[in-house]
Amino acid sequence: MPTFQVHVLPYQTNPDSYFSRLRNAPGAVMLDAGRPVAQHGRYDLISAWPLAEMSPLPQETAIDFLGRLRTASNSLSTKDVPQNTCLPFVGGLIGYFGYDFGRRLEAITDCAVDDLSLSDARVGLYAWALITDHQLNTTQLVFHPQVSLAERSRLIDLFEHTATENWDSFRLNNSFQADISPVRYQQAIEKIQAYIQAGDCYQVNFAQRFQAQYQGDPWGAYQALRAACPTPFSGFLTLPDGAAIISLSPERFMRVNQGRIETRPIKGTRPRGIDPDDDAKQASELLHSAKDRAENLMIVDLLRNDLGRCCEVGSVQVPELFALESYPNVHHLVSAVTGKLAEGKDPLDLIACSFPGGSITGAPKIRAMQIIDELEETRRGLYCGSLFYLDIRGEMDSSITIRSLLAKDGTITCWGGGGIVADSQWQAEYQESLTKVDVLMRTLEQLG
Repeated sequence: MPTFQVHVLPYQTNPDSYFSRLRNAPGAVMLDAGRPVAQHGRYDLISAWPLAEMSPLPQETAIDFLGRLRTASNSLSTKDVPQNTCLPFVGGLIGYFGYDFGRRLEAITDCAVDDLSLSDARVGLYAWALITDHQLNTTQLVFHPQVSLAERSRLIDLFEHTATENWDSFRLNNSFQADISPVRYQQAIEKIQAYIQAGDCYQVNFAQRFQAQYQGDPWGAYQALRAACPTPFSGFLTLPDGAAIISLSPERFMRVNQGRIETRPIKGTRPRGIDPDDDAKQASELLHSAKDRAENLMIVDLLRNDLGRCCEVGSVQVPELFALESYPNVHHLVSAVTGKLAEGKDPLDLIACSFPGGSITGAPKIRAMQIIDELEETRRGLYCGSLFYLDIRGEMDSSITIRSLLAKDGTITCWGGGGIVADSQWQAEYQESLTKVDVLMRTLEQLG
């Protein structure tokens, strides 16, 4: 009878060569910490060939779908998993929730056009994973007892022997084009500010969309983007018919470790400077910006409320407020909110209480989402959703899929946005939305 097994492989800081060996496998997924350049993430996680894949049915509520995920996860027993293992994943769920999964949780209008036809969620049940720990410098294959001996042998052979990479190069057929004009963007910002003045809301996250036609394998796009802009919550998820999610996210959504929750909202952005002095000036301006600190604090308060719905009374704390995190193209203002899951609650309950993330909706959340649906002409799809893993012991980590792209049906799509408040200047907000994704678009446009 198979038992829980860990098989050691050579440690690699970059998971690309391991993932390339199963790039075309059904359900292939990589959650990537962006090492060695990005320093905030610890684990890479790779898997494929899920035991099952699940998406919401047309009229299925979020609660019912989350219940189906819970049932699937419970089909993998924890009985034979060692209690003292520090591995983040020993089998369980990996996948994505799109931003529009929130429509199944909250009463949102239905104005924006769904022209991408992406499922609101797609989640696989995985019984094995390749896990790299960049703190301990280890790479290991982890097998749940349900994985057969023959399948273990096949996977060990796959990763132990050097494989020839075989994928079509990626290139764009045209430059990225924005969906809306600067004039239309200005009008949307003015409408949001009118809602703020009327007392409807305090902040609304507004985004614009960019698209280009492409040919080749999206995996080539991910490799180029990872080299240009490594981030701690990156990921690549294979979808049916050659489509893929490509994410270079710097933002954690929810992490659960032994019942302790942490979320790290980003709100506040400045471009990196052209030289060290200018870069330091940009960072200092962000740290001391009353507007950006106020935006950040609004979202911290919203997340404290979201966590309070699932946490023990009195356990929600804000251990970090207005910290600076720097990436190749931008500086960010980041805070941390923590709590402890209440008895009888699990990470899927936490998703139901907090999705989508407050940093990419606005405050109050439901009204902000309604305004987003009114003013953004097309649905967001994966943008501002989440890539996540949830292991059978209740260990979870997840991103917010900003700085992310969808490659599907020959079109690659990305989004840039930001939080709009009463004193926002539309020109500055417009430029910020470009700054956040400029490195992504330029990198892909330069591929031959």
